[in-house]
Amino acid sequence: MTLQTSAIVNAPIRRTRFARLAAVALGAFLAVVLALPAGVQAKNRPDSFADLADALLPTVVNISTTQKVEESPQRRQFEEFFEDFFNRRREGQPQPPGRQGPRRAPSSLGSGFVIDEDGYIVTNNHVIEGADEITVRFHDDTTMSAELVGRDDKTDLALLKVDTDRKLKAASWGDSTETRIGDWVLAIGNPFGLGGTVTAGIVSARSRDINAGPYDDFIQTDASINRGNSGGPMFNTDGDVIGVNTAIFSPSGGSIGIGFAIPSEIAENVVQQLREYGDVRRAWLGVRIQSVTEELAEGLRLDHPRGALVASVSEGGPAENAGIRQGDVILRFDGKDVGDMRELPRMVAETRIGKKVDVVVWRKGERETVEVDLGKLDEDALASFRDQESQPNGGTNGAETSSVLGMGLAELNEDARQRFGLDENAKGVVITEVDPSSSAAEKGLSPGDVIVEVDQEEVNAPGEVAQKIEQARKGGYRVVTLLVYNQGDFRWVAVRLG
Repeated sequence: MTLQTSAIVNAPIRRTRFARLAAVALGAFLAVVLALPAGVQAKNRPDSFADLADALLPTVVNISTTQKVEESPQRRQFEEFFEDFFNRRREGQPQPPGRQGPRRAPSSLGSGFVIDEDGYIVTNNHVIEGADEITVRFHDDTTMSAELVGRDDKTDLALLKVDTDRKLKAASWGDSTETRIGDWVLAIGNPFGLGGTVTAGIVSARSRDINAGPYDDFIQTDASINRGNSGGPMFNTDGDVIGVNTAIFSPSGGSIGIGFAIPSEIAENVVQQLREYGDVRRAWLGVRIQSVTEELAEGLRLDHPRGALVASVSEGGPAENAGIRQGDVILRFDGKDVGDMRELPRMVAETRIGKKVDVVVWRKGERETVEVDLGKLDEDALASFRDQESQPNGGTNGAETSSVLGMGLAELNEDARQRFGLDENAKGVVITEVDPSSSAAEKGLSPGDVIVEVDQEEVNAPGEVAQKIEQARKGGYRVVTLLVYNQGDFRWVAVRLG
């Protein structure tokens, strides 16, 4: 009884002391928060996105596509055989007439948004690629046929046009360069064909390179983005489009809070060119580049790794005509610092064709400035960008896809198949060279071998190999296992990460 009574009597005293301590702690916390600069203090979360959603939903559309598939008589006879077998037709029951003409493949579903009241609509290229018919459904359930104005597979953007007498409600472009990590964003689209779905989140990261193309510069968000959201807009809290939702990272295919959007600073320029020309006209510098690693920076007498190292110069191209040489490190382009190799192709592509720009290079321990008259990028020139080496996201060791664990790597294209005599069954990343002193050489790897998997995960690009090796290194592993294909045979190889 004494213990019980004591506990009852002392409880208010302990609560009072706790309250005093909590009040002191809260006061100290508020004092620290109030002492922060105004720009550092967190903004209040909106009470509701309802008003913003009401205003923006009419600007977003659902997109479906169909493809015509020519049907051969042999295929139809085969299908009819199994229809008879599984449906077990009853005697005397009327049967539907046979199908005539081309069949229509199942619809592809995606999203888009109106950028002009006269009927121009933005979406992803992969949403409408290969489509024979494109149908747009508006927020009021009105449906219209759309025509393709132009598309750009390098940035995965496409521009559509619907013919209508009414004025459509259009979205406005925003400035994605002003978007900060932590800002609120809204995504509206057609996930899983549901249509008119609004999700909210924040900007999780900027300038993401996900190996989707030569000009990757994605905004990452945790706003729920799923299949069918592709081509839909990402809005800021002012109701302006700051991105075009394009991709997600997900082992399951559903949202896990990692989505990617093309920033408006890229999308707006591409869409404007599609509207004006029907395609995108990009400038061309005419160099093949690679990353500047710590070892290369030391050898080149640079204070730290930065810029883009010129591996080769296209004969007769703008760079050669301006005097840029193999071995130069491009540090600045048109007044902008080149932080790493992957930034340069975007800078060049976004510059007006024919513009004369100053390029600062590091050459034999000294800075030099040359003036380059930019040309127009064509498919042959684009190949030089596709062949460039790149670093895995967030890599700090300077690991290059051209020199991973002493191995040179390249995409498995037709040129590589012919060069190494690889058959059509080979899939993965081809080894182009092996350092004789490396662990890879010790394990018997040689040029022409194809890396199919790294640690039991498929790889299809040199950057994926480098990224998975870097993940293993960060995870504290001393070896990685490679599934290697050569002349019809597979084998596992364990390679040291030292």
